[in-house]
Amino acid sequence: MTDVKSSALSKANRAKNTIETVMNGIFFVCGAASILCVAVIAGYMIVSGLPAIQEVGLFNFLFGTEWAPTAENPQFGILPMILTTITGTLGAILVGTPLGLFTAAFICYLAPKKLRTVLTAAVELLAGIPSVIYGLVGITVISPLVANLFDLPSGATLFTAIVVLSVMILPTIVSVSVTSLKAVPQEYSDGSLALGATNVTTIFKMNVPAAKSGIITGIVLGVGRAIGETMAIIMVSGNVVNMPNLFGSVRFLTTGIVSEMSYSSGLHRQALFSIGLILFIFIFVINLVLTGILKKGSKQQ
Repeated sequence: MTDVKSSALSKANRAKNTIETVMNGIFFVCGAASILCVAVIAGYMIVSGLPAIQEVGLFNFLFGTEWAPTAENPQFGILPMILTTITGTLGAILVGTPLGLFTAAFICYLAPKKLRTVLTAAVELLAGIPSVIYGLVGITVISPLVANLFDLPSGATLFTAIVVLSVMILPTIVSVSVTSLKAVPQEYSDGSLALGATNVTTIFKMNVPAAKSGIITGIVLGVGRAIGETMAIIMVSGNVVNMPNLFGSVRFLTTGIVSEMSYSSGLHRQALFSIGLILFIFIFVINLVLTGILKKGSKQQ
């Protein structure tokens, strides 16, 4: 009888070990595939983008202020697009982050149950709306409103693009922040309230710092979407290569690629791939810096 039980246990352990081995293999393949995809994309962008940078010159390409690829004497300076992308992304984060954080805190701690359900559904709906719809709303509603409000000939400006981007990154920041705030132990809130703190003080002095890592992750994802957005921005920014002007028409790095790729050729086409390479490096550096900040914050805690 003992031998039978031992045999059964041995078979069960072997089956369990086999399943674990198979699952470990699957997880390893998936992880390796993700790394391989990033490596292939990076390699392709480097191979496609370096020739134009070498021909134009890195300094002239990054710090040139004139973009005229089809002129008799072509110019390939992308500094206006770089500064516009930085300004637009920073503006969207400055507007969208407080709104997203306050919304997440309200959903988690202050909203009545029925209203909480409605707000959660609204945030999920915002996340599912295609980018082109945001662009249509921006060009038909926000752009004319900006033109009338500030007495401008056209509402297709950097300001309009920032407003649209702020709304677009809200669902990401809100969703991740809500998840992080819900993960904070209830004991933190109970202890703070027991010591005489108000609800608002408890939320912003206790719960938000405790969920800081997750909230910053949401901001990082929001930055990624803001930098990589194309269709909505090309519809509301004016798509003109100018230095950043809050109430002027501008062009972002992503919209520069999309608007000219269809008719580009030769050095012009290679320069567009170079813009993609710069954008890829830009996003990589931002993610690397913010990840470092996250890790540093986690160690301090």
